[in-house]
Amino acid sequence: MTVEHETGQAATRGLLRAVAEYLGHDVAPEWEAAAYAVPRHRFMPELIWDADTLKPISRTTDPADWWASAYAEAPVVTQINDGRETDDDPVPTSSLSDPGIVFRMLDMLDLRDGMRVLEIGTGPGWNAALLSHRLGSDLVTSIEVDPDVTARARTTLHDLGLSPVVVCGDGSRGWGPGSPYDRVIATCAVRSVPPDLVAQTAPGGLVLLPWDSPWVGWGLLLLTVGKDGSASGWFSPHSAFMLNRKHRSGVRLYRDVVRDEHVPDESHTDLPAFEIAEDRGDLAFTIGMRLGDVWQAWDNDPDVDGVARRLWLATTDAKSWAAVDWAGDGATGFTVWQHGPRRLWDEAAGAHAWWLDNDEPGPDRFGLTVAPDGSHSYWLDLPGKAVRVPHPR
Repeated sequence: MTVEHETGQAATRGLLRAVAEYLGHDVAPEWEAAAYAVPRHRFMPELIWDADTLKPISRTTDPADWWASAYAEAPVVTQINDGRETDDDPVPTSSLSDPGIVFRMLDMLDLRDGMRVLEIGTGPGWNAALLSHRLGSDLVTSIEVDPDVTARARTTLHDLGLSPVVVCGDGSRGWGPGSPYDRVIATCAVRSVPPDLVAQTAPGGLVLLPWDSPWVGWGLLLLTVGKDGSASGWFSPHSAFMLNRKHRSGVRLYRDVVRDEHVPDESHTDLPAFEIAEDRGDLAFTIGMRLGDVWQAWDNDPDVDGVARRLWLATTDAKSWAAVDWAGDGATGFTVWQHGPRRLWDEAAGAHAWWLDNDEPGPDRFGLTVAPDGSHSYWLDLPGKAVRVPHPR
């Protein structure tokens, strides 16, 4: 037994204790055995990045920090900027997920011997390895969009004696040759349920997806697939994942949405814009549910006379936008500018009022039904109690 192996086993014991504390119960024996069999450090490249600061950490020059990252109850960034060398600010594009979330999601799958599983988002391969140890490699298929990440994951899995089907491709399209699956799990977030994932799941099967809206990326969605090809289920809180690359939007800054010819309408609000826009919990999830394709960002140095801070809201298609201006200390309320077919600040204020009127719901009171034709119906507490209203275009 090598020193590295002994170190990994000891570190795994500590990690499982931390995960048990997060879960509120011991890790199930089958997943505990898998964690020891496929130690997390084996899936980390030589160079990683701290998930909070994006500080690079090298196994060669920073071995203590590298090993501490491998077995911390925290995510580890394993790729930035889609693997491209660029002068742009580093953006995480692949990672080892937070271990607590990993084991929580594996519990939610309610796996039984003999079940076939499709994973969307192989990443470094740790989740696929845990599944393969639990079920057997022949029952696990995993899809990764990035060719380099795919190749590294295949190599690591092979070195550990595991051989799930690892496909390089678009995970939102699933993998038809291996269907039907009893369980589908994604380790990247989505903004809508890809219809192929429902179609490739057997009736009674489960589809587990991290959820994201342009307003806030937060939550999980667990769907049960019906005999008619529909799927329905509930959201739950406390998770955040990188967005599926097919669901990314390049429109994020005001320069992408504001044009010289735009003439916005001016109004005033006394609503607490800071509280509404900076919330990252239940209110944020609700606003994301209500508004759909609307993002928001603060400009703390707007370079506009008389404006200390400016809140930007815009639709992902850049057809509607709003700016909410704060004049600084002592100012009363906010000046609101809105342009386009949708009045986005009015919608955000309406979502805030709706949240209060419905006893401040969190994610676990929301549900989603996907019809056989792929259309989505979002609801609160029970199907039929609609969350979204049609928006003008």
